[in-house]
Amino acid sequence: MQANVKMKNRKNLKLKALVDSGCTYTEINKQLVKNKRIQTKPINFSFKVFNTDRTKNREMTKVVSLEIKVDGHKEQLEAAVTNLNRTDMFLGHDCYNSKPLELD
Repeated sequence: MQANVKMKNRKNLKLKALVDSGCTYTEINKQLVKNKRIQTKPINFSFKVFNTDRTKNREMTKVVSLEIKVDGHKEQLEAAVTNLNRTDMFLGHDCYNSKPLELD
């Protein structure tokens, strides 16, 4: 699905997003963050991430603050930065469990 994302610096991006019902947190592709020079911030803890085949991914230590719009739903959240290969973003449980923002 297409997700419209506004970064903290007001930069707007259209990203390829995958709704992942097994993903606890929303994640953004590390390579996309690097290529688009998206500002990250460190988190004061790290957590391990496992792929669907149960292989270990890297530990997450950074997040990106963003505002996301998908099909009329709008939220502000932090996406963990990790390797996602061919997908820009995984929308996890946190995306639809936080308080929605009012639409413009």
